[in-house]
Amino acid sequence: MKTHILLGLASALLLPGLGMLAPQADAATTLTIATVNNPDMIVMQRLSAKFEATHPDIKLNWITLEENVLRQRVTTDIATHAGGMDIVTVGVYEVPLWAKRGWLTPFTNIPASYDVDDILKPVLSGLSYDGKPFALPFYAESQMTYYRTDLAQKAGVTVPAEPTWPQLAAIADKLNDPKNGIYGICLRGKAGWGENMGQIGPVVNGFGGRWFDLKWQPQLTSQPWEDGVKFYVDLLRKDGPPGAVSNGYNETLALFAAGHCAMWVDATVSAGFLANPKQSTVVGKVGYAAPPYTTTKIGSHYLWAWSLAVPSTSHNAAAAQEFITWATSKDYIKLVADDQGWASVPPGTRTSTYQSPDYQKAAPFAPIVLNAIDSADPHHPSILPVPYTGIQYVGIPEFQGIGTSVGQQIAAAIAGQKTVKAALAESQSETARVMRRAGYLQ
Repeated sequence: MKTHILLGLASALLLPGLGMLAPQADAATTLTIATVNNPDMIVMQRLSAKFEATHPDIKLNWITLEENVLRQRVTTDIATHAGGMDIVTVGVYEVPLWAKRGWLTPFTNIPASYDVDDILKPVLSGLSYDGKPFALPFYAESQMTYYRTDLAQKAGVTVPAEPTWPQLAAIADKLNDPKNGIYGICLRGKAGWGENMGQIGPVVNGFGGRWFDLKWQPQLTSQPWEDGVKFYVDLLRKDGPPGAVSNGYNETLALFAAGHCAMWVDATVSAGFLANPKQSTVVGKVGYAAPPYTTTKIGSHYLWAWSLAVPSTSHNAAAAQEFITWATSKDYIKLVADDQGWASVPPGTRTSTYQSPDYQKAAPFAPIVLNAIDSADPHHPSILPVPYTGIQYVGIPEFQGIGTSVGQQIAAAIAGQKTVKAALAESQSETARVMRRAGYLQ
C-alpha cells in the first residue's frame, strides 16, 4: 500500500492541474536601489524599464530621496549592516572610507565590453581603494559659473571667462531685479555637508583657507574662513532670493531653470539640464564660465562623482553589479542621448563622451566642464599644507557630522539669526570637541 501511495504522489507531481505539487519557477531577484532625487537619477529610474525588459529575472525597487536624507539613510544602513539596500548612491567621500572598513563589494569582474579604461582617471581614482574600484560613476562633476546672457547684454556687463568672486558680486549687484522676480545670484543656503558646505568649502579654499592644520587643529576662526564665509553670506543676503536657507542643489537649479536667477555657481552636471527645453525655460540664454576664485585657484572648485556601489551585506551582489555596469555604460549614455538629446547625457565620466562629435556639437559647455574636472585636485585642496584629502569635504569618517554642524551654523548666519563671527566661533568649538573625542587632538 505504501508503494501505491508513493507512486500516486510521484504521478501527481506530473499533473498540471495539481498546482500545489507542481514544481515552482525560480522567483525573480529584487534589487533595492537607493538614490538621490536629482534629475539624472530620475531619468535613470524611468529608463531602467529597458534593463528589466532584457533581464526578466531581475526586478528593481527604487528608494529615491532628497540628498541629506539619502546620505543619512544610506550611512545608517551601511554602518549598522542592516542589509536593506542592494545598490547605494555614494560619492568620492564615502567610497574609500567604506571600502577600507569592508562595507562595499569590489568590482573584480567588470566585462571587457564595459571599457573601464574609458572612465576619466581622476574619477576612477576617487572611487578606488587598494587599486580596485568599489563603485562605478553614474555622473561626475565639478563647479562652474552659469549666467543669463540676455540679462548681461541688456545691462551692458561682461562675465569674464575666469571670474573672481568679487567680480561676480559686482555683476550680481547690477543684475539684481527682485521686483521682477530676478535675483542677482543664486547659491545654496540649505544646511548640509554636501549642500551649503559643498559650495562654501571651495569659497574658503579660494580665500586661502583650510579646514585643519597639520596637527588637526580646526581653522574655522582663521581670517580666510571669516572672510570667505562673510563674503558668501553677505552676497546671498544682498543679491540672492528670499528664503535661501531652504535652497539646496535641486531648489537653486529649479530657480535658474525657471528664469529667476541672473547667475548661479554650482555643479557642472546642471549644464545639460539647462540645455534641455523639456526641463528649462532659459535654453539659448545661458552663458558658461570657469568656477570663481579669490586669492587662489587652488581648491576653488571641487571634484565629485555620484556613483553606484554594492554594500557587502547585499545577498544579490552579482545582479546588483550587473545593473550598475548597465547604468554606467557607454550604451546607457547612448540610450539617454536618444531619449533626452546629447546635451543631457550623464557627464564627467567617460573620455568617449567628450570625444563624441554629437556631444561636442550639443554641449558647448563641455570644454569648461572637462577642464574643471581635470584641474580639481583633492590631494591639494588648499594653498596651505593639510593632513587630509578632499576639496569640499575632509576624508575622515567624522566629517559628515562636522560638515553638517558647521553648515547649520552658517545657515543661521544666512537667515540673520547670528553673526558670521559667532557662527564660526561655535563651529570651531564643536569641531574641536569632536576631534578631541575621536582622538585627533590631545
